[in-house]
Amino acid sequence: MSRAARLLDLLQALRRYRQPVTAAVLAESLGVTARTIYRDIVTLQAQGATIEGEAGVGYVLRPGFTLPPLMFSPDEIEAVMLGLRLVAERADPALRNAADDAAAKIAAVLPDDLRASVETELLIAGPSAGAPDGEDAAILRQAIRDSRKLGLDYRDKGQERTNRIVWPIAIGYFANARVLIAWCELRQDFRHFRLDRIVAAAQGARYPQRRAALLRAWRAQQGS
Repeated sequence: MSRAARLLDLLQALRRYRQPVTAAVLAESLGVTARTIYRDIVTLQAQGATIEGEAGVGYVLRPGFTLPPLMFSPDEIEAVMLGLRLVAERADPALRNAADDAAAKIAAVLPDDLRASVETELLIAGPSAGAPDGEDAAILRQAIRDSRKLGLDYRDKGQERTNRIVWPIAIGYFANARVLIAWCELRQDFRHFRLDRIVAAAQGARYPQRRAALLRAWRAQQGS
């Protein structure tokens, strides 16, 4: 990791804490030494970051550093934050962390009145009623981004195991389940695979069609 990237990661880590956090905690979350954290804190302070604190006590980043103002109405802010809370409650660990980071970035630059509304959570996201995912959804999302085939070890409703080669195009998040939307080579048609029934998944070669075209075809089929 480059030093510039590490400094940005440190800023983001500091944004997650409202109270002073020690260099040891920051070092563990970033995978570096406490000595590195001390040096990077000094560098960020020299560049204008409002980081307060000291070694042995902890550090806190005052809001507003490096991020432009966000021109959101109260309703827009509530909509964005509710969406992030739903992701934080119902998605896989990677997306949950991304949602928490995004929420911290937004809250850091809001005016005081809007920040108070966000912090008191006017709208609350309830927990998912669905079963835990079988395969790590981050693997599935990467295959979708890269337009790569997936070999699935899948367990159907009757607990029978099958092996499929699919072309993944999207993941649907529903109240009671999350499903992988894909073109199935075996069935020669679109199929939906519940994530909690995917025992294992492995990426393969790129599939021959554009994902956007497959997604349009799937949407057209759903509307027929």
